[in-house]
Amino acid sequence: MRRAVVEHGNGEISHDDVPSFPSYRRPPSPTTTAEVDLSLLEALESSQTAAALEALDLKGLKKLVLAFERRLRDNIAARLKYPDQPEKFADSEIELHDEIEKLKVLSGSPELYPDLVNLNTIPSLLGLLSHDNIDIAIDVVHLLQELTGEDVLEDNDEPARTLVDSLVENNVLELLVQLLPRLSETDPDEMAAVYNVLATIENLIEVRPVVAELVCERTKLMRWLLGKIKTREFDGNKQYASELLAILMQSSAANQKRLGGMNGVDVVLQAVAMYKSRDPRTPDEEEMVENLFDCLCCLLMPLENKERFLKAEGVELMIIVMNQKKFCYASAIRALDFAMTNYPPACERFVDVMGLKTAFPAYMGKANSHEQGQEETQQRRIGRAPDIISCIII
Repeated sequence: MRRAVVEHGNGEISHDDVPSFPSYRRPPSPTTTAEVDLSLLEALESSQTAAALEALDLKGLKKLVLAFERRLRDNIAARLKYPDQPEKFADSEIELHDEIEKLKVLSGSPELYPDLVNLNTIPSLLGLLSHDNIDIAIDVVHLLQELTGEDVLEDNDEPARTLVDSLVENNVLELLVQLLPRLSETDPDEMAAVYNVLATIENLIEVRPVVAELVCERTKLMRWLLGKIKTREFDGNKQYASELLAILMQSSAANQKRLGGMNGVDVVLQAVAMYKSRDPRTPDEEEMVENLFDCLCCLLMPLENKERFLKAEGVELMIIVMNQKKFCYASAIRALDFAMTNYPPACERFVDVMGLKTAFPAYMGKANSHEQGQEETQQRRIGRAPDIISCIII
């Protein structure tokens, strides 16, 4: 007999006695993967998945929920009985993980969402977002993202609202945002979980627009988003953070004022300042920069935020961006338009810092680039800038 090291799904390690056999290496198979018809395997897998989705009804849902609740109780009992012996409850968490995965089949039958709510499963699921094992919490986040996906809820408005209302009533917003600091973006799985958290919140807003204000009132999501867009390194989660922040700003005047009071104007200006003299490197990064300017323009609608913009030298920064004639050129003009509308102090500052000298080339539809290709590209970016500048001057 020899001792084998076994790593469980939650990262815990146990030692079990297993028989010792001489090592044996299987000879190469004469059938290579190239000879296997992968299309047949994919078709078989798709047909099995479709069959599983079609087979789910209320009876099947109750069976899934019962199995999930049983595994949840087993895990809770094992953790209470052996709090300092992870190997004693590791198996129960693997089984709990499997049951959560099985619940994903419900995304194929959104008409059963009201039944899921009536079975009182939502509180049990959401409670796992605070589970000590981060992998279990990640499983639930992935499940929520699938259940609330746009493609799933597209033609199921009433079931979708029933599910979202139940989730919000059971504190899904607070629990999701509280999970974010626990996730390390140096780990690929946890980085993906951050993305899924943001996607789930966006899905909830899509179904119930009032969630845009609720999530800002009840949680520290906006502060987390501000921290994310301040980072210099670009990644998919930074892009999504900018997109979600723009959605929150577009949806609510209260959110615009709330973010302004959190030093949001200054933070967004710092984020766009990274691109004052360079272009984004990828289309995704371009989209993020556009999201940031969308945030800035929305922020500049309340009067108090115009004052903050002026104090943070936002007018000067936008003029610098225009002088550089990079990707942000037209976006800077748009931001100035929002800043100066019905706010004379910003107009005066614009004139005082020689903004008209920078504005007139755009007003005339010209971009003084040294290379013809750059000039043509800049003209496309300016778009309706002459009309915008005309409004500013008037």
